[in-house]
Amino acid sequence: MAYITRIAESIIEHSINNHKVLILLGARQVGKTTLLSRVLTRYNGTIFNLDIEVDKARLLVAKNLSPREAIKSLGDLEVIAIDEAQRFPEISRIVKGWFDAGISTKIILSGSSSLSLLDQSAEALTGRNEKVFLTPLLFKEIISAQSWFSSLASQLSTPATTNPMNEQVYSLMMENLVFGSYPEAVTTADKIQYLLNLSADYLLKDVFQSGNIKNPDFAKRLLLLLAHQVGSEVSTSELALNLGVSRQTIEKYLDLLEQTFVVFRLGAYSTNLRKEIAKSKKIYFWDTGVRNAILKEFNVSEYRSDIGILWENWVIAEFAKYNALCGDSANLYFWRSRDGAEVDLIVKNESQLKAFEIKWSSRKTAGTNAFTSRYKVTPRIITKDNFLTFLFFK
Repeated sequence: MAYITRIAESIIEHSINNHKVLILLGARQVGKTTLLSRVLTRYNGTIFNLDIEVDKARLLVAKNLSPREAIKSLGDLEVIAIDEAQRFPEISRIVKGWFDAGISTKIILSGSSSLSLLDQSAEALTGRNEKVFLTPLLFKEIISAQSWFSSLASQLSTPATTNPMNEQVYSLMMENLVFGSYPEAVTTADKIQYLLNLSADYLLKDVFQSGNIKNPDFAKRLLLLLAHQVGSEVSTSELALNLGVSRQTIEKYLDLLEQTFVVFRLGAYSTNLRKEIAKSKKIYFWDTGVRNAILKEFNVSEYRSDIGILWENWVIAEFAKYNALCGDSANLYFWRSRDGAEVDLIVKNESQLKAFEIKWSSRKTAGTNAFTSRYKVTPRIITKDNFLTFLFFK
């Protein structure tokens, strides 16, 4: 499989130069191991995979040694990466001992579930770690890897009202919209079969192994409902009624699906509780290919009936992926007033408030006027004709 350069590569490189333990998180098959292997070619380092018994056995031996002897037994390396670290509940305590002993080796813990790994490391590695979240590929990364992109890049050097759209950009975007951004989904010839396998079993493996899932079929039924409701405000009570379970059960499963990087929730932005919706949530998929695989809908056409909500999910996921990669430096919301005016995406950081309407074609809505009147911020409209500029200049 061809390697696509990741923005996270430079972030990990920078992290290797400090002493803190790096925790690399991300869904299965987003490319964590490939990325680490790529970075470690530039260092005296190796990856221990806790899904491999030989690697696990070496770490079990090392845990009974003094920190310096343990590192020596593992090869006395510059960098040690421990993949699928959530498989070894003691790993955070062991790494804490190594860190506190002042070993010079950089330790990286990698896992496909924040559910276990962050719980394990929260207390043991407090103040000793930094985190990087690896998402599916950004469209910026995918398009930058294209052989024809260099001729386009100079036109993206400054923000503009429209991007230099051409047939190649449009075709790549449509393919990404339908098949998503998992590295293998981008590079394989058999995209549909790959995504069906990923969404049916592999992506949910950590959910099923958490010990809290009694009925895997229920998780898949819930995902099917969520796939149909992308872009709509989600009622846990309504989901519970449709699936014949309690609202608490729905909340538990939604938490699991978030913690294993299948979906994410967007809260409502509000500074006026009397005039604005404050408690509502929308749910989006981190990857539109996964969403389409759940629905078994792979029609690569702008005339598909769900093109509007699919486009909204894709654009918001691009913002969410970039934000996660930047350490969640901004808060993402949607906005809706009690009289029905709405803006699709609000991006708020310490110094700035930005608003975006996401439309397949250019069409201003009344919600933008209401938001502008209230917050003195004019929402910008992202369409299929200008999206590239927004993805390069957020």
